[in-house]
Amino acid sequence: MLSTVKLSYLGSGLLFLAASMILLLQPFSANLSGAGQFMLGGILIALSIWIFKPFKLSYSAGGIFLAFFALALGLSPAVVFSGFTQSAIWTLIPALFFGLTLHKTGLGKRIAVAIIKLFQPSYLSLVIAWVIIGVLLSLLTPSSTVRVAIMIPIAVQCCELCKLEKGSKGNSLILLTAFSMAILPGSGWMSGVLWGPIISGMINAVPDTLGLVTFSNWFSVLFIPVTVSTILLVAGSLLALHPKEKLSKDAIDAIREQAAAKISRLEIIAGLVLVTVFILFLTNRFHGLPDAAVCLAAVFVLFLTGVLEAGDFNTGVNWDLIVFIAIALSFSAIFNETGISRWLAGIVVPALAPVAGNPYVFMFAIMTFVFLWRFFDVALFIPTIAILVPILPAVQEAYGISPLVWLFVFVMAGNSFVMAYQNMWAMMSRSIAGDRAFTHQHLGIYGMLYFAACFLALLVAIPLWIGAGLFG
Repeated sequence: MLSTVKLSYLGSGLLFLAASMILLLQPFSANLSGAGQFMLGGILIALSIWIFKPFKLSYSAGGIFLAFFALALGLSPAVVFSGFTQSAIWTLIPALFFGLTLHKTGLGKRIAVAIIKLFQPSYLSLVIAWVIIGVLLSLLTPSSTVRVAIMIPIAVQCCELCKLEKGSKGNSLILLTAFSMAILPGSGWMSGVLWGPIISGMINAVPDTLGLVTFSNWFSVLFIPVTVSTILLVAGSLLALHPKEKLSKDAIDAIREQAAAKISRLEIIAGLVLVTVFILFLTNRFHGLPDAAVCLAAVFVLFLTGVLEAGDFNTGVNWDLIVFIAIALSFSAIFNETGISRWLAGIVVPALAPVAGNPYVFMFAIMTFVFLWRFFDVALFIPTIAILVPILPAVQEAYGISPLVWLFVFVMAGNSFVMAYQNMWAMMSRSIAGDRAFTHQHLGIYGMLYFAACFLALLVAIPLWIGAGLFG
């Protein structure tokens, strides 16, 4: 704990010192305006709060500071708060309500338990069951937090009924599979994970990439590599973490024989609403309704029918996360207004020249860098994405590399979990599981398997992206 506190103050202190030097010395005056340099200093202070959380400050505290700093610098409210007016944030807020609905009604747990009961007792069947559960719940809600909250308690129950030793490979295998399937499979389609509205909102906010990220584009770029990486991760985990102890058939039978409560009216309504939302996402090209409109209408129906109640409005959404993301969505407008985008492009674009000539070299080099960088950017990787997105058009202009290929980079690196502190859902899973949590050693092994699975998936994805014209 003491080392964590020291790292928090040391890291934030170094960034604050760098920001102070920029504010006082303005070392980039030859290429960046005074307003741009002041804004750059303010961004570094916000990053120090987001990444290292000194004094236990929240993500929204960093966003509020940055908004104050930008307004004091003279930027207009329309620029500073542009993220709050984007449709992406109004897709994200209902998405969190969908997660609450799945949890509150018990529909998510009913689906998970029902699937487990279908399988014969074995580690392979339990792993496959968690894959199916993760996919189905991803179709109903993009909230990884809710999926973890539903799946991990059931996984713990499985481990207890199967009498698996705490800290054993078998115990970790089941819990890690439940955790990873709660966050990974849904990444293959835009509405299956919160990365969808967040990243699409950032990219679509840049004038040169306005409207580029759609449901179909996301699906065409990510579905196959995400599927491949998921299969490879599952297969690798069965080899690396396959336990010696056998599962008790009596224990599995005990799970299968648990009586399910009668399905309620609220569960039926919730299921119908959430399935309808996904169908409308899939058929957008025919009806033309914006995703945000579909999501907001669905939330209204959930409140109207009593599935959600007035008190759920305050508890159903993590408003700290919303403020943080909305400010991050404003980065593109702030960067363009202050000239930071042009300045960063002048640094990053030439730096990519040695690897940009070959799609394989480029993707493997970028993926290696961002996976390593994830050890430092622990603020959900959102600050790094927000900084890189505004310069993607310049990268495309220089090297013919479409911003769409960065979707895989952002999502897969954002989900990484070699160490628990990198991934909020890994920490959440350990907290829920308590003394049955997967060990740090097993998480490290599983995280490295995920790293390898992502790289091997690129061998499948890159030829497809070349064929689709995403590399000039």
